[in-house]
Amino acid sequence: MIEAVILDWAGTAVDYGCFAPVRAFVEAFTHFGVAVTMEETRAPMGMLKRDHIRAMLGMERIAQVWRTVHGRPATEEDVNAVYAQFEPKLFDILDGYAAPKPDLLDTVTALRAKGLKIGSTTGYTDAMMAIVVPRAAELGYAPDLWISPDGVGGKGRPYPYMIFENLKALGVTGVRRAVKVGDTVSDIREGVNAGVWSVGVIEGSSELGLSEAEFAALSVREREIACRRVEDTFRAAGADFVLRDLHPLPALLDTLNAKAD
Repeated sequence: MIEAVILDWAGTAVDYGCFAPVRAFVEAFTHFGVAVTMEETRAPMGMLKRDHIRAMLGMERIAQVWRTVHGRPATEEDVNAVYAQFEPKLFDILDGYAAPKPDLLDTVTALRAKGLKIGSTTGYTDAMMAIVVPRAAELGYAPDLWISPDGVGGKGRPYPYMIFENLKALGVTGVRRAVKVGDTVSDIREGVNAGVWSVGVIEGSSELGLSEAEFAALSVREREIACRRVEDTFRAAGADFVLRDLHPLPALLDTLNAKAD
């Protein structure tokens, strides 16, 4: 029987479209004369932010632009320099990107009514979560537990250790008695590596990369094409299930429990 649901934060539970870190990453790279695309910025989303920058600097096009602009390949010192620009930019805007997604609060209420515990993992640091957590609580969302890569020695996604800490703290009796829900490839791989059920959510995800208004403006056919692309990406990463939004999650857990019976 499922005992706990472990939710990601930005793009899954709060910050529809996961725009706060994207904006800060783009501005940080621009500071160093390197223009990055939305696709490049979102590709490593869900990782510890310093690892995210390292992954971006390792992308072929960005690496070439960096060499052209700076006359040499990017180094670990450059990772630290970009991060030094990124962090204050993100801190400046985080409290404006902590609002729960439209489908979150009702879903969490339904999960709690079933006696489930609500855990969470994130790619944000403890200092970033010190801003996001209280603001989200003011707006109605307060999981039973959150843990950042800081709590596992910096071994964030796709390592499974944040999930393991959730299972330990919440008293979950087995990995297949927990479900991880996220909106990025890193989230899916985190769940797969931990051995829990791994679920991707499409609408409002970083992988979809659209605001509510942008998604609503799409035609029915355009929405289906966009959602299918994200679903295929999540399934290729190993997702057990992919949901359009969070509303079907309680019913999915009922199905898993029925099979366990």
